[in-house]
Amino acid sequence: MEISILVLLVVFFGLLMLNVPITFSIGLATLATMLVSIDFVPAVTTMAQRMAGGINSFALLAIPFFILSGLIMGRGGIAKRLIECAMALIGMLPGGLALVNVVSCMFFGAISGSAVAATSAIGSFMLPEMKKQGYDVNYSAAVTAAAATTGMLIPPSNILIVYAIASGGVSIAALFVAGYLPGILLGVALMTVCAGYAKIKGYPVGARLPLKLVVQKVAAALPSLFMIFLVIGGIIGGIFTATEAGAIAVVYSLILAVGIYREVKVTELSGIMMKAAETTAIVLALIATSSAMSWILSYEQIPQTISAAMLTLSENPLLILLMINLILLLVGAFMDMTPAVLIFTPIFLPVAVELGMSPLHFGIMMVLNLSIGLVSPPVGSVLFVSCAIAKTRIEAIIKPMMPLYLAMFVVLMLVTYIPAISEFLPALFGL
Repeated sequence: MEISILVLLVVFFGLLMLNVPITFSIGLATLATMLVSIDFVPAVTTMAQRMAGGINSFALLAIPFFILSGLIMGRGGIAKRLIECAMALIGMLPGGLALVNVVSCMFFGAISGSAVAATSAIGSFMLPEMKKQGYDVNYSAAVTAAAATTGMLIPPSNILIVYAIASGGVSIAALFVAGYLPGILLGVALMTVCAGYAKIKGYPVGARLPLKLVVQKVAAALPSLFMIFLVIGGIIGGIFTATEAGAIAVVYSLILAVGIYREVKVTELSGIMMKAAETTAIVLALIATSSAMSWILSYEQIPQTISAAMLTLSENPLLILLMINLILLLVGAFMDMTPAVLIFTPIFLPVAVELGMSPLHFGIMMVLNLSIGLVSPPVGSVLFVSCAIAKTRIEAIIKPMMPLYLAMFVVLMLVTYIPAISEFLPALFGL
């Protein structure tokens, strides 16, 4: 087994250092590990079977649907209406534009299910406006990147679906509902930092709008926000499954973007669908190869070995959970969320369950933890997108990111050690 672990680690990290795409790195490392203890033909056959079996799931059909609906909403003028709604509601508070940025990212991230999409859509509007109002461009980019991660927790979220598959059957509906309080708590923590930062820097406060105009701005955004209630309400009410909810989200986003807002032309739909197909192919390829890696890890009993080793290091569950979080924070800085969830769920979930943590609670903790990786160098994809929009460098926004990192870590610790934050709403709705 020691040789298998060594081969897996050497091949995987060696390929990553050679800039081989992570899907191929995972697949080749898995095959190399299989060849240690299995003959070539059975190893290749098993690899193919596990990859096919990994994506042969009805629940995974929700992913292409939510990807497509997110792309349609992203092109459908949704971002502008959400920003105007947030501006009307909280623009007059200290650090108004930064708060608007956070709330808009929360709304759009929840609708699109993508942190990168939220960064791109909201950042394109907010960063020039914040610069015009005297906000530091590096700080503005940092706020946009950090706020975009809230969409990973606030449903519908593709990564929660991936975790449901990796965990072996945690309810997608329960995960969706469980993500609300942690996602909102994260947003409130970031807004608190923004308000304090604005006081220190003396950033301007927006004008209070007349009530009539506020009502108009909120009403204009309601059709977009209704998709969240449509999807989650239908799942909670047992009207449709998460996969069916994805299909309904596509239909609703088409009605909204093409029929009501008229921001997307029918001729543009083919391009949007091609982009959705490309993104779906990337995600499913990652899931397929990661499923094969999860199988070889189980075959070699690596999760059980790591679990036993961690439980012998300390009898204090608080300390072990802290160790898991620190490892995942390091993993998130170097690996995308999807493969990280698929690879490390089978390793750490048994440890968490042994400590008395529910799979639901662990899933929310893990997704929140890896969300921080999206804004952590050197691989933080959301950080790169935000820097590209702001036309600044990664190293320039690390300093303004520090108080935001601290806020995110505090929320992570609260979610880790207070199960009710994740479990209250699912229990309330009988999920």
